[in-house]
Amino acid sequence: MTEPKSVTLAVDAMGGDHGISITVPASCAFLASHADAKITLVGNVDAIEQALSGLGDVPRDRIQIIAATEVVLMDDSIEVALRRKKDSSMRVAIEQVKDQKADAIISSGNTGALMAISRYVLKTLDGIDRPAIATGMPNELGGATTVLDLGANADCEPLHLMQFAQMADVMVRVVEGKPSPTIGLLNIGEEVIKGNEVVKLTGELLRASNLNFYGNVEGNDIFKGTTDIVVCDGFVGNVVLKASEGLAKMMSGLIRQEFNRSWLTKIMAMCAMLPLLRVRKRVDHRRYNGAVLLGLRGCVIKSHGSADSFSFGFALERAYEAAKGNMVERIAEAFAMRAPA
Repeated sequence: MTEPKSVTLAVDAMGGDHGISITVPASCAFLASHADAKITLVGNVDAIEQALSGLGDVPRDRIQIIAATEVVLMDDSIEVALRRKKDSSMRVAIEQVKDQKADAIISSGNTGALMAISRYVLKTLDGIDRPAIATGMPNELGGATTVLDLGANADCEPLHLMQFAQMADVMVRVVEGKPSPTIGLLNIGEEVIKGNEVVKLTGELLRASNLNFYGNVEGNDIFKGTTDIVVCDGFVGNVVLKASEGLAKMMSGLIRQEFNRSWLTKIMAMCAMLPLLRVRKRVDHRRYNGAVLLGLRGCVIKSHGSADSFSFGFALERAYEAAKGNMVERIAEAFAMRAPA
């Protein structure tokens, strides 16, 4: 009998707003529930060792620490991250995937730097000009709508958006098992005549392709689940993502505030607690943390920069699932089959 595939995840332990205080505890918690997983923590060795020593019983036999003397800051330019910080925790972690010492890399660091370094170190798959960040956003149908790009490419040409759609189409077919996922192009209206020139030209390319193109969709269609995939440039996608996260957090705060207004509202809250908890769970953006950087010769997962341990755990889970299912290899094979002879 074939033994289950062991998965090794490389973690940029220093990345994000909180660094080691989040990445190390989340990694240990993840290992506790995944016996076939190993984690490589990349960063300041002394700081990582100190964080591990404060956690008590940890599976040290499945944890490797690799030194990196530099950290890519959230406000570092791409030039600084790529050219000057060659021993950053982010880059060293990515090189673990390149050297086939890890199956995936997870970082909460600077999105632009992660995209640039990943593209430089790992290179893109054949036929793809730019990688794109894709993730699922909850919809009212009980599932998730795959949205890309979420920040890797602020400015895009129609061909880039077309490639994003092709990559997402393959990813959803492979990962979610949907035989013909529907694709929507994010626009300011459903009509063909609306949008800027880039969006209009992209629509023409999609309509002429063999993809299951639904047509233009608006922002609210993401949460309706109108299509399986929504394509946009990274500037728009990142604004949509952050705005939706902010709205969910605000609504949660308002509901809590109103139910705490008086003893009567507190009693009402107790009666409504179960459905409220279910709603909060469905819209909790932390459960959807872990975006895939599509189009690279390796699995790269981008965690939210402000992720807490609970949220970072979901990014680790997504990396684990992607590596376990050979997602990158299967997408590369499927994408190659689409290429013209």
